[in-house]
Amino acid sequence: MRLSRYFLPVLKEDPKEAQIVSHRLMLRAGMIKQQAAGIYSWLPLGFKVLKRIEQIVHEEQQRAGHIPMLMPTLQPADLWRESGRYDDYGEEMLRVTDRHKRDLLYGPTNEEMITDIFRAHVNSYKDLPLTLYHIQWKFRDEIRPRFGVMRGREFLMKDGYNFDLTKEDALHAYNRHLVSYLRSYERMGLQAIPMRADGGPIGGDYTHEFLVLAETGESEVFYDSQITDLTFGDRQIDYDDVAECQAVLEEFTSRYARTDETHDQEVFDQIPEERRRTARGIEVGQIFYFGTKYSEAMGATVRTSDSTQVPVHMGSHGIGVSRLLGAIIEANHDDKGIIWPEGVTPFHVGIVNLKQGDNSTDSACQAIYAELQHRGLDPLYDDRDERAGAKFASMDLIGLPWRITVGPRGLTNNKVELTCRRTGQSEELSPADAIHRVAQIYQPMLGLTVQDR
Repeated sequence: MRLSRYFLPVLKEDPKEAQIVSHRLMLRAGMIKQQAAGIYSWLPLGFKVLKRIEQIVHEEQQRAGHIPMLMPTLQPADLWRESGRYDDYGEEMLRVTDRHKRDLLYGPTNEEMITDIFRAHVNSYKDLPLTLYHIQWKFRDEIRPRFGVMRGREFLMKDGYNFDLTKEDALHAYNRHLVSYLRSYERMGLQAIPMRADGGPIGGDYTHEFLVLAETGESEVFYDSQITDLTFGDRQIDYDDVAECQAVLEEFTSRYARTDETHDQEVFDQIPEERRRTARGIEVGQIFYFGTKYSEAMGATVRTSDSTQVPVHMGSHGIGVSRLLGAIIEANHDDKGIIWPEGVTPFHVGIVNLKQGDNSTDSACQAIYAELQHRGLDPLYDDRDERAGAKFASMDLIGLPWRITVGPRGLTNNKVELTCRRTGQSEELSPADAIHRVAQIYQPMLGLTVQDR
């Protein structure tokens, strides 16, 4: 993509309505536009990051054996009356009536609808275990939507639902989700700590939230500092191995880590004082096991080997896909702008032409741009007729992890400048070596073929 042809409506001044860093930078970088309170249009740059995050979630869910599908945004109210939640959910639920006077709702979650799908098509224990998921827009009518996409009314969410014959099987599904979430967040450049949480309106007393530590987090959290030393890394997990998944759960949840809703001061005080931490956290996902709460209420049963009918054990598992953009920015920024981790960056590298219109620099930039694309990378070429300072400021604001700067002086020595956004360090390399270096950086996450130099 050439910047002269891209739609990137950056703002020079901080928007007055933005209270936190991520909201301010998303507006300034031209990623979103507010259409109503808590409702946003996703402009090209923001949409591009949203799709990167969505793709990681899809890949890790399917790696764990979970099956993608898509349910509608509007749901019949009668399904929620069956489960008993229609009147209990509260004013956050947006209720509507169609022209035939049928009651509908804009789904805040999908436990009822997925249970209805399951009971219509599955009747034998032989079809279990089964985990279905989708990534779909949700709506919760927050009384005070604020902080941009961090606490909006309309949001994109991955929600998955497992159906199992026994509690033991369902808890294995719970553990699979925990492992897949740890992998997903680390691929996005985040450390999301699983913390014991409250079931809320979804129900169940076996639940963990995943929180990213940030000053602007909406939850107060209490934790043992040892948990921040844990990383999942590149380890390979057999998702069918019950013991292996259970071991990961124990590794990441055995140390104290709780939100304020489940905090136990007596237990917390047993941790050595030097390891006790209190902070703020941003919730980016939650996993639940709630047993037969919905299957009993809605008749989701299967026939066992001895021909008896039993309700299935269920759980639900969510990741806030759109909320993750805000969390990533809160954890990765400086006073110049966003610093995208390589796994979610909208463009892999920026190319800055210091002398637009000069034949040598124009040709060199075009050659670098074409070769990066040939290598499977997605570069953004700033070919605007702007001064160098304005181009650098734009690149810093939108936060691409790497920048290749091309100017006539460097080209006389066959050199360009490769700059790391996170550290600010630059290195002079030949154009071919700069391309090779960038390809090497992204090769592990994109599976690129890196040609030998």
